[in-house]
Amino acid sequence: MSKPAFRYSHYDLKEQRAGTVIEITLSAIANVRLMNGSNFERFTETLKHQFLGGVAKKSPIRLAIPEFGHWHVVVDMEGHNGLAESSVKIVDKTPAPRMQKAPQDVTGK
Repeated sequence: MSKPAFRYSHYDLKEQRAGTVIEITLSAIANVRLMNGSNFERFTETLKHQFLGGVAKKSPIRLAIPEFGHWHVVVDMEGHNGLAESSVKIVDKTPAPRMQKAPQDVTGK
C-alpha cells in the first residue's frame, strides 16, 4: 500500500447525518476533500477516489454532508506552494428527524 507523496491533514468526522454543515478554515489556498470512508481509504492508497470540495481560494468554506455515514476531510497542498494551517468544525448539526403522528380523520369517515 503506497501513501500520497504529499503531506495532508486528516480530520475524522465520525458518523454524520445528511445536511450537517462543516466549516473548514485555511491560512492559504489548499485542496479540501470531503470523502466517505471507502473513498478516504482509496485516497490513502493513491487510488482514484471521489470527493466533494476542490481548490479552496477563500476561507472559511462550508460543505454539507450529502448523506448519512462516516465522513473524512482532507486538506492538502498538492499542486500548491507552502503549507496551510487548517481547522474543521461542525457548524450546523442536523437534528434527528422527529416522528410525527399521522393526521387523524376527526369526522369518523
